[in-house]
Amino acid sequence: MSEALVALSDDTFDEHVKAAEVPVLVDFWAEWCGPCKMIAPVLEEIAAEQAGKLQIAKLNIDENLDVTRRFDVMSIPTLILFKDGEPKVRLIGAKPKGQLLQELAAYL
Repeated sequence: MSEALVALSDDTFDEHVKAAEVPVLVDFWAEWCGPCKMIAPVLEEIAAEQAGKLQIAKLNIDENLDVTRRFDVMSIPTLILFKDGEPKVRLIGAKPKGQLLQELAAYL
C-alpha cells in the first residue's frame, strides 16, 4: 500500500474518519478479492491527484468485522465516502477512474 493511502482498523476507524478535515473515501476490501486488486491502483492514483481535497483509506473486512457490519458491507469492493464523519455516498464494485471521480465530484 502506498503512503497516499491510510490503513484503518476497527480501533482507528471512528477517530480517523471523524477527525478528517477532508472527505474520506473508505475502501472495504479483502486480500482474496480480485476486483479489489483491480481497483487498488486506481485508488492510489486518485489519492495522489486529490491530495489535500480527499483522503483514501482502506479497511480489510476480514480483519475488521465491527466496522464492516456497522456499515452493512455485503459485497466488495465497497467504497463509502464520509464527509464530516457521516457516510454520503456508497459505491459497489470496481469502476474505472473517470466514473469514480464523476460519482464523487459533488463532494470534492
